[in-house]
Amino acid sequence: MPNANYNYPTSVRFGPGRAGELAAMCAELGIEKPLLVTDPGLAAMPMIADIVGRLAAEGLGVKVFADIRPNPTGENIEKGAEVFRSGKMDGVIAIGGGSALDAGKVIAMMAGQERPLWDFEDVGDNWTRAKAEAIAPIIAAPTTAGTGSEVGRAGVITNAETHEKKIIFHPKLMPSIAVLDPELTVGLPAGLTAATGMDALSHNLEAYCAPGFHPMADGIAVEGMRLVKENLETAVKDPENIEARGKMLMASAMGATAFQKGLGGMHALAHPLGGVYDTHHGMLNAILMPYVLKANRPAIEERFGRLAAWLGLEDGFEGVLEWVLELRKAIGIPNSLAEIGIGDDRLEEIAAMAVKDPSAGGNPIPFGEKEYLEIVTKAHKGDL
Repeated sequence: MPNANYNYPTSVRFGPGRAGELAAMCAELGIEKPLLVTDPGLAAMPMIADIVGRLAAEGLGVKVFADIRPNPTGENIEKGAEVFRSGKMDGVIAIGGGSALDAGKVIAMMAGQERPLWDFEDVGDNWTRAKAEAIAPIIAAPTTAGTGSEVGRAGVITNAETHEKKIIFHPKLMPSIAVLDPELTVGLPAGLTAATGMDALSHNLEAYCAPGFHPMADGIAVEGMRLVKENLETAVKDPENIEARGKMLMASAMGATAFQKGLGGMHALAHPLGGVYDTHHGMLNAILMPYVLKANRPAIEERFGRLAAWLGLEDGFEGVLEWVLELRKAIGIPNSLAEIGIGDDRLEEIAAMAVKDPSAGGNPIPFGEKEYLEIVTKAHKGDL
């Protein structure tokens, strides 16, 4: 697999072994004291110790911050920002899955702000409240192929008091350099490879379904889905396959690039479910996917004819839906929310939260509470 450099939507360094160039990337951005933000599990692994050792050997004053929950909270961000300020750090290297990347990006923003975190929720022009010059440069290196946060301008942070997931947005949250090194994903367990890979699929799929005229996003999304179709099952079942791992990383980055067009009902439901039940975001999208597709069928059937042709499938909408169901089964995705321990006692609350979620605006059909309750109830029961 050859290495490659891209500049869309940011500087992307793709290929095996590219994480070994982190010190040079810091020099490129003028970073001398990076805060390496990761999650507790990764922080204890030799991979992080090796990266820290290499950075220190190049004279960089690196510190590690890993006090991050699987769904990072505002408190996590506050603690990370304080470590950044007290250590007089001047940049962030975020390494990990979507949680670590989102947290690292928002820490780089909040370390230099005077207003509270929730003032920068992605509503209206809230982002203009931030002191842009105080946002530290960011390098992001994903260890999962799912969220695509390494090429995104936002971070999803949970308000622990309300259990709501909030999107924090600013154009400068886009990392200056994204490092897509498939070697960093090789140790990911099969279950997480499957769940994060389905998250990448959900981003590409919902972006493609979102209304509006954005053919560039559509083109990226359909190719991202083709890469998922041809590589996710291989990555799950043959975890040492660098080719499949690399192509899934690219599919993930493509999904996050495409969804500037919009997301939809999968994410509108996954966000409150994840906030209330602290459940893996990618797994939620994977389970919800066919239920939301079926509910959206009247609005997406025509474009699914084109999608099926690009993916080499027959029977338009039915062919795409059948492929999704077969893929989920092949990689061990459960068919219902009940199977991952989610109860049915708060589904009405989840439906009400889904209507208010920012992702809901991108759904091809403007669902209300009634429709979201029907969808999440079917997904809970496994009623397809």
